Amino acid sequence: MVKSKKISKLKFTKGDYVVYPSYGPGKILAIKKEIINGKRIQVLVISINKRVILRVPVEKIKDLGLRKLSTANRLKDAIAVLKAKAKKKKKTMWSRRAQEYETKILSGNLVSIAEVLKELYKKDSFDESSFSEKQIYASALDRLARELAAMKKLDKDTATKEPVSYTHLRAHETLRYL
Repeated sequence: MVKSKKISKLKFTKGDYVVYPSYGPGKILAIKKEIINGKRIQVLVISINKRVILRVPVEKIKDLGLRKLSTANRLKDAIAVLKAKAKKKKKTMWSRRAQEYETKILSGNLVSIAEVLKELYKKDSFDESSFSEKQIYASALDRLARELAAMKKLDKDTATKEPVSYTHLRAHETLRYL
């Protein structure tokens, strides 16, 4: 019996916006065949920003967690997290919390990223936050804003103001950390 090769139906097309979990949202510039290690494979050429362009083999899409932009419902869930009353902060060591926050950000999950923003935001004492807290906050905000910008076809600065407004933080305070 001969095994038939599975031909994966490509659910992405040139011009689509996708999310590569560890990099964030990007735009598919091309879908082409390239020779890598002597094998001809199909790759997605994805522009994350002006300096970062990825070549993702089509057969690795699922393993890497590449996905389309979040749905409107997923965005509503993330906004609900931002609007919700703040939970009591965990009493674990900062290094462990920082690691958990980074993992949530790198997951690419909008709700997890919103949780990081919510947990790190301190209404009265944001200026007193440590440098690493501000960096992680800025990283989470950047990731959320870039996906929001791609979803709503906005520029990143405009998109940044939306999640910031839900945490009641003035946009200029946050933008200086990005």
